[in-house]
Amino acid sequence: MSAEAKHPDVAQLSYEQAREELVAVVAQLEAGAATLEQSLGLWERGEALAARCEAWLQGASQRLDAARGQQESPDSGE
Repeated sequence: MSAEAKHPDVAQLSYEQAREELVAVVAQLEAGAATLEQSLGLWERGEALAARCEAWLQGASQRLDAARGQQESPDSGE
């Protein structure tokens, strides 16, 4: 069974879900019990999960920057 068959689409995961699964993938890779083929699948899944986490963090950073910008810019209706 492939990694995609038993795991949800990375694009549908929340930050917390992606991070939790990434931690599990890293633990499996560090254990060293997987075959080469399994390790490659885990590595690919881990890369996708890491990219998803990064996207979430970048989005959060942009939202914070936007919120700070709104606070620093006084609303002048004049």
